[in-house]
Amino acid sequence: MAGGNFLGRIIGYVVNELVVEGLANNPTFQRFAVRTSKSLQDLSVKAEKTKLQLTEQMREASKNFDAFKKQ
Repeated sequence: MAGGNFLGRIIGYVVNELVVEGLANNPTFQRFAVRTSKSLQDLSVKAEKTKLQLTEQMREASKNFDAFKKQ
């Protein structure tokens, strides 16, 4: 029983190494990885800008609400 598990782990390791090496040396996959990374980085920057804008809008709304309440 243990021998089958050991053999499965060895096969899994070899397959994993072949896949990783194959993708690491594949120019198409490298371009895909770079584009994906750049897209995620751009999306992160946009999300941060949007978060700051929404925070500022909430501050303004809160000020306006407080001013309206005092009247």
